[in-house]
Amino acid sequence: MRIGLYPGTFDPITLGHLDIIRRAAMLVDRLVIGVAINRDKGPLFSLEERVEMIEEECAKLTEQTGTEIVAHPFENLLIDCANDVGAQLILRGLRAVADFEYEFQMVGMNRALDNKVETVFLMADASHQAIASKLVKEIARLNGDVSKFVTPPVRERLRAKFA
Repeated sequence: MRIGLYPGTFDPITLGHLDIIRRAAMLVDRLVIGVAINRDKGPLFSLEERVEMIEEECAKLTEQTGTEIVAHPFENLLIDCANDVGAQLILRGLRAVADFEYEFQMVGMNRALDNKVETVFLMADASHQAIASKLVKEIARLNGDVSKFVTPPVRERLRAKFA
């Protein structure tokens, strides 16, 4: 069984994330969405809320793709999380050249820690390249329309946070 790990904070999960998840699901038999517990980032949504949003959104994708997609919170090294869930692949989404530079360094470090886990990059679809959770939160905070960037249930959660 080929297991892939797609890590991130998903604060909140966006249409860009869902695009990467949908395409990653075609590459593996089981896709683990690694939900990072990153206290330094100070997420808007709690870990429980982020996991719940991922589970809600990915249930639809599991039905569509036939690939098991599960959320898995983690706070350890990414490579250790990959080993914990039995992943042979770490899947990363790229939006721009700046993303690649950072990710290139991460791949080198992860391979130095464990060269049995491969990293695969998926380019964001052109319609999603500008989407960043940080910007989505800022737009929502300022009462802007985020419907082009998130699903309706996520949009409602953002509205509730900033009401």
